[in-house]
Amino acid sequence: MADSHPLQSVEAALAAMLADVAPLKAERIECDRAAGRVLAETVTATLDVPPFDNSAMDGYALHHADSSRTLPVTQRITAGTPPAPLKRGECARIFTGGEMPSGADCVVMQEAVTLTDSGIRLPAAIAAGNNVRRRGRDVAMGSPLLSAGQWLEAAALGHLAGQGITEVMVRRRPRVALLSTGDEIVSPGQPLEPGQIYNSNRPMLARLLTRFGAEVLPPVTVPDNAGETRRLLGEAAETADVVVTTGGVSVGEADHVKAAVGELGQLDLWRIAMRPGKPLALGRLPRVHQTGEARFVGLPGNPVSTFVGGWLFLRPLLGALLDCPKLAELPALTARAAFAAEAGPRRHFMRVRLEFGSEGIMAHAFGDQNSAVLTSCIEADALAVIPERGRVNEGEPVRCLWLQMP
Repeated sequence: MADSHPLQSVEAALAAMLADVAPLKAERIECDRAAGRVLAETVTATLDVPPFDNSAMDGYALHHADSSRTLPVTQRITAGTPPAPLKRGECARIFTGGEMPSGADCVVMQEAVTLTDSGIRLPAAIAAGNNVRRRGRDVAMGSPLLSAGQWLEAAALGHLAGQGITEVMVRRRPRVALLSTGDEIVSPGQPLEPGQIYNSNRPMLARLLTRFGAEVLPPVTVPDNAGETRRLLGEAAETADVVVTTGGVSVGEADHVKAAVGELGQLDLWRIAMRPGKPLALGRLPRVHQTGEARFVGLPGNPVSTFVGGWLFLRPLLGALLDCPKLAELPALTARAAFAAEAGPRRHFMRVRLEFGSEGIMAHAFGDQNSAVLTSCIEADALAVIPERGRVNEGEPVRCLWLQMP
């Protein structure tokens, strides 16, 4: 059955989806559990890092004016050992991380000196500050350590630990209900009857959503029944911040999701001028038993459409709920196409593998770009964007969206 709804642009769809989205509330958690969370407030440094001038290598600490001389070694400084003041005409054996003694302003590495009976003979012209890591070089006390919206991964967690911080305020994880529609869909591990297929979308989406910072609620299977579709969507909206469905948003007689959303709440937009993923629906589902509403994203049932729609729509939606700017859009880069392609009236997002070489970046497209061929997504690390009614010839520049996390 044909449909008269006009196709909406990707930009219009994103704007409709993100309209009035407010960040979720914050909660305080231990830093040991903060990996993959989003900081909800700016953290200010209370310590200098490093906390004192220290040696960048194993060697000898001295005053630079004593270059070219032979100096006695008067003390030995290891990391964690407080040094004694150093007089002019003396040097100290020092090891990496050892605190610089007062009176010394440089370190000469041990390979550059000559050992003698009376001390060490120094090379000429050692500069002040040589091999010294200055106090506060990394972080100055009172400066912003990490800003609100920061995705907390390894280096950021190390930054917090370096300040002795054990707890941080982070955004609550968005709760996402994942509903799979279709009587033909069967969970892996169950026997397949004629006409049935295994549910590949559910584990794929669950992994993407988790990577995007979500808490994925227990999965739900929705039968091809209008009443059950309405009931299960309504129940999901009561506990979820976002309700995501796969399938059921096209124009077939068994596609009940779009109609159910319109009956329960508000269908903001449907049918996007993109390939793959045209039958994508966006809307809102009000909560009956509590205040507020859940955002609704209806993804097509074809697995590649689900994969692409997840990156293009679910990622920025969760980014808005988490108030994380780095999730707002995929990083873009320009590569040279190792393929030729053209798009019709819909923008084409081709699955490509990027090759970084001495002559620049090459984008290699998977041979079969059909929306049912999930193989095209396995090694894809970017989406090459072919504009509406545009063409890219082999060797020409093509804009690519890098499938990366912050």
